[in-house]
Amino acid sequence: MKTIAFLIAGFALLAGCATQPLTTEDAIQQAAAVAPDVYSDTFIMDVTATGRTEGRIFLNSLEDYRDPHNLSIEILPSALPLFKQLYGQDADSYFKGHRITVLGEAKRVPIWYISGGKRTGKFYYQTHIVVSDPDQIKIES
Repeated sequence: MKTIAFLIAGFALLAGCATQPLTTEDAIQQAAAVAPDVYSDTFIMDVTATGRTEGRIFLNSLEDYRDPHNLSIEILPSALPLFKQLYGQDADSYFKGHRITVLGEAKRVPIWYISGGKRTGKFYYQTHIVVSDPDQIKIES
Protein backbone atom coordinates (compact mmCIF):
# COMPACT_ATOMS: atom_id res chain seq x y z
CA MET A 1 0.00 0.00 0.00
CA LYS A 2 2.93 2.36 0.69
CA THR A 3 4.17 1.77 -2.87
CA ILE A 4 0.84 2.82 -4.36
CA ALA A 5 0.69 5.95 -2.19
CA PHE A 6 4.28 6.82 -3.17
CA LEU A 7 3.51 6.34 -6.86
CA ILE A 8 0.38 8.48 -6.62
CA ALA A 9 2.24 11.20 -4.70
CA GLY A 10 5.11 11.05 -7.23
CA PHE A 11 2.70 11.31 -10.16
CA ALA A 12 0.98 14.29 -8.54
CA LEU A 13 4.35 15.97 -8.06
CA LEU A 14 5.38 15.35 -11.66
CA ALA A 15 2.00 16.40 -13.02
CA GLY A 16 2.27 19.70 -11.14
CA CYS A 17 5.69 20.55 -12.62
CA ALA A 18 5.27 22.33 -15.92
CA THR A 19 8.43 22.63 -17.97
CA GLN A 20 9.61 26.10 -18.90
CA PRO A 21 10.56 27.00 -22.48
CA LEU A 22 14.29 26.83 -23.14
CA THR A 23 16.18 30.09 -23.56
CA THR A 24 18.03 31.07 -26.71
CA GLU A 25 21.36 30.01 -25.20
CA ASP A 26 19.88 26.67 -24.07
CA ALA A 27 18.55 26.05 -27.60
CA ILE A 28 21.98 26.70 -29.12
CA GLN A 29 23.76 24.49 -26.57
CA GLN A 30 21.29 21.62 -26.92
CA ALA A 31 21.40 21.76 -30.74
CA ALA A 32 25.21 21.67 -30.63
CA ALA A 33 25.19 18.77 -28.16
CA VAL A 34 23.01 16.54 -30.38
CA ALA A 35 24.33 17.67 -33.80
CA PRO A 36 23.82 16.58 -36.50
CA ASP A 37 20.46 15.53 -35.01
CA VAL A 38 17.78 17.99 -33.87
CA TYR A 39 16.66 18.96 -30.38
CA SER A 40 12.85 19.21 -30.07
CA ASP A 41 11.31 21.43 -27.41
CA THR A 42 9.59 24.75 -26.79
CA PHE A 43 11.93 27.74 -26.94
CA ILE A 44 11.56 31.36 -25.86
CA MET A 45 13.29 34.34 -27.45
CA ASP A 46 13.06 38.05 -28.09
CA VAL A 47 12.78 38.91 -31.79
CA THR A 48 15.43 41.60 -32.15
CA ALA A 49 15.93 41.54 -35.91
CA THR A 50 14.39 40.02 -39.02
CA GLY A 51 15.56 39.13 -42.49
CA ARG A 52 14.42 37.65 -45.76
CA THR A 53 16.15 35.45 -48.28
CA GLU A 54 15.06 32.96 -50.91
CA GLY A 55 11.37 33.43 -50.02
CA ARG A 56 11.93 32.73 -46.32
CA ILE A 57 11.49 35.04 -43.35
CA PHE A 58 13.96 34.85 -40.47
CA LEU A 59 13.26 36.03 -36.93
CA ASN A 60 16.55 36.55 -35.10
CA SER A 61 17.41 36.83 -31.43
CA LEU A 62 20.34 39.19 -32.15
CA GLU A 63 20.92 42.09 -34.54
CA ASP A 64 23.87 40.22 -36.05
CA TYR A 65 22.42 36.98 -37.38
CA ARG A 66 25.97 35.66 -37.96
CA ASP A 67 26.78 35.79 -34.24
CA PRO A 68 27.16 32.24 -32.86
CA HIS A 69 24.83 33.21 -29.98
CA ASN A 70 21.98 34.06 -32.38
CA LEU A 71 18.94 31.82 -32.71
CA SER A 72 17.10 32.08 -36.05
CA ILE A 73 13.49 31.11 -36.56
CA GLU A 74 13.20 30.18 -40.24
CA ILE A 75 9.65 30.52 -41.58
CA LEU A 76 9.16 28.49 -44.74
CA PRO A 77 7.70 30.14 -47.88
CA SER A 78 4.71 27.77 -47.81
CA ALA A 79 3.70 29.13 -44.37
CA LEU A 80 3.97 32.84 -45.19
CA PRO A 81 0.45 33.20 -46.68
CA LEU A 82 -1.00 31.55 -43.55
CA PHE A 83 0.77 34.06 -41.29
CA LYS A 84 -0.45 36.98 -43.40
CA GLN A 85 -4.01 35.64 -43.39
CA LEU A 86 -3.95 35.09 -39.62
CA TYR A 87 -2.25 38.35 -38.56
CA GLY A 88 -3.05 40.71 -41.43
CA GLN A 89 0.66 41.36 -42.03
CA ASP A 90 3.88 39.54 -42.76
CA ALA A 91 5.40 37.48 -39.95
CA ASP A 92 8.54 39.63 -39.69
CA SER A 93 6.48 42.79 -39.10
CA TYR A 94 4.13 41.06 -36.69
CA PHE A 95 6.74 39.42 -34.43
CA LYS A 96 9.62 41.95 -34.45
CA GLY A 97 10.11 43.48 -31.02
CA HIS A 98 8.14 40.77 -29.22
CA ARG A 99 9.06 37.88 -26.96
CA ILE A 100 7.85 34.66 -28.57
CA THR A 101 7.64 30.99 -27.76
CA VAL A 102 8.38 28.57 -30.57
CA LEU A 103 7.61 24.87 -30.70
CA GLY A 104 10.05 23.09 -32.97
CA GLU A 105 13.39 21.47 -33.59
CA ALA A 106 16.61 23.38 -33.00
CA LYS A 107 19.33 22.34 -35.41
CA ARG A 108 22.85 23.49 -36.20
CA VAL A 109 23.13 24.30 -39.89
CA PRO A 110 26.34 25.10 -41.77
CA ILE A 111 26.38 28.42 -43.60
CA TRP A 112 28.94 28.33 -46.38
CA TYR A 113 31.02 31.31 -47.46
CA ILE A 114 30.57 31.95 -51.17
CA SER A 115 33.07 33.55 -53.54
CA GLY A 116 32.50 33.87 -57.26
CA GLY A 117 29.25 31.93 -56.90
CA LYS A 118 31.02 28.90 -55.39
CA ARG A 119 31.60 27.57 -51.89
CA THR A 120 35.00 28.52 -50.50
CA GLY A 121 35.28 25.49 -48.21
CA LYS A 122 34.81 27.75 -45.18
CA PHE A 123 31.62 27.87 -43.15
CA TYR A 124 30.18 28.74 -39.76
CA TYR A 125 27.21 27.33 -37.88
CA GLN A 126 23.87 28.93 -37.17
CA THR A 127 21.13 27.44 -35.02
CA HIS A 128 17.75 27.37 -36.76
CA ILE A 129 14.25 26.34 -35.83
CA VAL A 130 12.17 25.75 -38.95
CA VAL A 131 8.53 26.83 -38.79
CA SER A 132 5.96 25.50 -41.24
CA ASP A 133 2.77 26.35 -39.33
CA PRO A 134 1.65 29.54 -37.52
CA ASP A 135 0.59 27.41 -34.53
CA GLN A 136 4.29 26.86 -33.78
CA ILE A 137 4.82 30.51 -32.72
CA LYS A 138 3.03 32.55 -30.06
CA ILE A 139 3.70 36.00 -28.62
CA GLU A 140 4.30 35.84 -24.88
CA SER A 141 1.85 37.93 -22.89
